[in-house]
Amino acid sequence: MREIEHAADDHDLRLSTSVMSPQFLLDLPAQTIVHSYTKRDTMLYALAVGAGQSFDEEAEQNFTFETHLVALPTMAVVLAYPGFWQMEPRYGIDWRRVLHAEQSCEFHAALPVEGTVRGEFKIDAIKDKGASKGALLRTRRLIYDASDGTLLATVRQLSFLRGDGGRGGGGDAIGPLASVPDREPDQVYRLTTRPEQALIYRLTGDSNPLHASTLVARAAGFERPLLHGLCTYGFVGRAILAAACGNDTTRLRSLDCRFTAPVYPGERIEVRMWQEAEGAMAFQAIVPERGKVVIDKGRALMELAK
Repeated sequence: MREIEHAADDHDLRLSTSVMSPQFLLDLPAQTIVHSYTKRDTMLYALAVGAGQSFDEEAEQNFTFETHLVALPTMAVVLAYPGFWQMEPRYGIDWRRVLHAEQSCEFHAALPVEGTVRGEFKIDAIKDKGASKGALLRTRRLIYDASDGTLLATVRQLSFLRGDGGRGGGGDAIGPLASVPDREPDQVYRLTTRPEQALIYRLTGDSNPLHASTLVARAAGFERPLLHGLCTYGFVGRAILAAACGNDTTRLRSLDCRFTAPVYPGERIEVRMWQEAEGAMAFQAIVPERGKVVIDKGRALMELAK
């Protein structure tokens, strides 16, 4: 059972507006989110990002079976997750036109397979691209083990607010991600999503109807519900763990990328990887049936094998 408590603040509740105010959003105090989860939730997350399709592999069993359970590092994105907060009227965001643009995670310590975590959630940057071009909004979430205060992960998410440009910005700088090398990849890892993948993934806490409702998806300009960007992120994380970390979850230290196009449930994902400096890898993901790059400008940092 997912149990989340939000620490309320008067400042967070006093403004209700139909127009986004960047300064109001940046001035909001950090929100504390307490999240208790069980081994069942850890296994559900692994299944939601495709683990278990090759159950004869020992690593797949470790992610999906309680006897020797290990948490996938990318599960950090659903811990102390604030939900689809952009839908709340007081923020004044045109939520139907919000897209997930980039994701960045630093993994500081192994995630417990069960327990309670505390998240400190803050909007730290808004970049105005112009009235007709929208805006970028970045949030930061520090995730701590509530039992001893250990910092487990730093999660940053960049959202593209297509309907909220021309209103100004502020906060920290938003820097560009580096392109992948212009040569053939050193490794290619292939994965398959299931037709119901988005319906499974939304059970981890992301209830955005864009991923479940055909009506909402078409109103947003898509032919049918999309796979969550963070679900694709989890698939890519599994590929990098297998190809570059020997499925040792403690070796993956960070995973950054840009979402460039949606994946539709049931499609295949091909993860292309380039070895860079020692312990560093660039990556990109495509849907081969459509020849579409769906994740680009990816970088992963790993600890070297002992």
